[in-house]
Amino acid sequence: MSKNIFIIGADWFNMQKVRKVEIDAEFKLHELLSFDEVKGKGFYPVEECLAKAKERLQEFDGSIDAIIGYWDFPVTTIVPILCREYGLPSPSLESVLRCEHKYWSRLEQRKVIPDMTPRFDVVDPFDDAAVNAIDVPFPFWIKPVKGTDSLLAFKVRNRRELDHAIDRIRARIDRIGRPFDQILAHADLPPEIAGIGGHHCIIEESVGGRQCTIEGYVFGGEPRHHGIIDSINYPKRSSFLRYQYPSILPKRVKSRISEATNRLLPHLGYDNATYNVEYFYQPKSEQLTLLEINPRLSQSHADMFEKVDGASNFQIMLELALGREPDFPLRRGRYGCAAKFHVRVFEDGIVSHAPDASDIQRIEQEFPETRIELKVRQGTRLSEMLEQDSYSYDIAHVHTGARDRKALLEKYNHILEALHFEFEPVPEESAEAPEVMEISA
Repeated sequence: MSKNIFIIGADWFNMQKVRKVEIDAEFKLHELLSFDEVKGKGFYPVEECLAKAKERLQEFDGSIDAIIGYWDFPVTTIVPILCREYGLPSPSLESVLRCEHKYWSRLEQRKVIPDMTPRFDVVDPFDDAAVNAIDVPFPFWIKPVKGTDSLLAFKVRNRRELDHAIDRIRARIDRIGRPFDQILAHADLPPEIAGIGGHHCIIEESVGGRQCTIEGYVFGGEPRHHGIIDSINYPKRSSFLRYQYPSILPKRVKSRISEATNRLLPHLGYDNATYNVEYFYQPKSEQLTLLEINPRLSQSHADMFEKVDGASNFQIMLELALGREPDFPLRRGRYGCAAKFHVRVFEDGIVSHAPDASDIQRIEQEFPETRIELKVRQGTRLSEMLEQDSYSYDIAHVHTGARDRKALLEKYNHILEALHFEFEPVPEESAEAPEVMEISA
């Protein structure tokens, strides 16, 4: 009998990949909530989404066999709430929050992998005395205890930068803090977490090195991983240039990452779902530091896995939803390496020229099996874009593959030139701080 699988946060670009998955099972995909409904309007209507989802499920004439999603907050937390209500396999909401609530997660990490947990603290950004009492030395990161797409994450090197970050956080944290508090109200929280809500921030010591992500799943309490991806920033910046697979980290380092992850996830009680966990590696000292735990697959990695291994990680998501242990291929793809590139602009501006649909089609034909996601169009004001980090504007994504890293970078530079973006400065009366814009490869 065909199984009915409901997807929260469905978007056109990624659903193309999901619908291409081939496994030996009969199932039907249903888009329960769209991306625009849960994330696309600049805010996160958690309670409204829960109500809509329940109403649509009640009206469905058939069995409800699985509810899944592949986006971050609030999708990661809506899924276990609904699964709990409908008696479906899923990680518990509390185990997801042990991953996503940055302060709670750090407390748990320190119990299991203390040598990989950076120094941290929690602060109420609206409490001047608490801000003045921060004892983590500069430089450090300050960010909401619930983050998404590096929203309101600031690296501060001195008191002036801290004051600037606090002002920005106070003005904007309600956008993420209020819906996160609504989610926390559905959870059974321990006393040390019950008073740390969505309007609090975590302070973390600044660590650096080579950033990477291990991706895998937990099935029947046993963690597995199927790949490690390198995350490479723009030079001297905190924003990603590309995700690149497979990782070029030494084998011994990959083993340490795998062992640490395998200890941590069972401790968190996380089970029957996908994950990706981010680390920093310092080559000189051999120090590994855990950055964050994401209780979901990374849709950013899907095309890379398909190009290198022969199947996207969406296959794993669907097999888990059907109650099966995934059977994922390794190195059966057409390419030796692949990447997702982020085309970014680092100053505000107005798009005066962007490729149109025919341009994208021409470029994708010129570079076969390249996929381009355009995030802007002519007339877009960059600072008005949603889901951006605190330091850049992400204007396009380029998914492509090649035989090796050198060929990959050469190919990307040709694609970037073909995309041909142009920008105009923001009129002075509406510009906070007019500066020279740059677009980097």
